[in-house]
Amino acid sequence: MKRYIIQRDLPNVGKANAEQLRATTDASNAALDQLAPKVQWVESYLMDDQSYCVYLAENEEVIREHGRLSGIPVGEIAEVKRIINPIKG
Repeated sequence: MKRYIIQRDLPNVGKANAEQLRATTDASNAALDQLAPKVQWVESYLMDDQSYCVYLAENEEVIREHGRLSGIPVGEIAEVKRIINPIKG
């Protein structure tokens, strides 16, 4: 599977409370269950009005289908070509 970064425009997501975030993750997980094993959610980074989500997926189309099923908007999708960090260099 390929690794992707998905940018989502989500107004006030950085200020969402635990209940609001739980509703979003529940919707995401339900969609993931329907699409398994074609897509996996790794983690998300929340900013004020955006999130950046890391997914493993067969292709971009399955990520867009996840967005449709979950009701969570999908903005730009970028495939990760390489990963570097202080340990791997």
